[in-house]
Amino acid sequence: MSTKLHIKKGDSVKVLAGDSKGQEGKVLSVDKVKNRAFVEGVNLVSKHTKPSAQNSNGGIVKQEASVHVSNLMLIEPGTGKPTRVGRKLDEKTNKLSRYSKKSGELIK
Repeated sequence: MSTKLHIKKGDSVKVLAGDSKGQEGKVLSVDKVKNRAFVEGVNLVSKHTKPSAQNSNGGIVKQEASVHVSNLMLIEPGTGKPTRVGRKLDEKTNKLSRYSKKSGELIK
């Protein structure tokens, strides 16, 4: 069973640790089983590709590698500053909603 994470696809995040520390980007995808996320423009690695029908030359391609979610912090949509994320029960929908611990506002 996978756990709930504090980030989702489409969130803006800041990297807290590692070679890409301080960089910001948008989450492209999340792997809940491995607790890792792919962030746009962050943790770029060089991948060697063979020539194929799509890429006739092949060569070296830069692409994003995954980052552990513990090294990511959500950027609050309103202020643009990093914030911790909490969950509270929404009375209207009776579901858990994410909220910013800095401002107390609901996220999405």
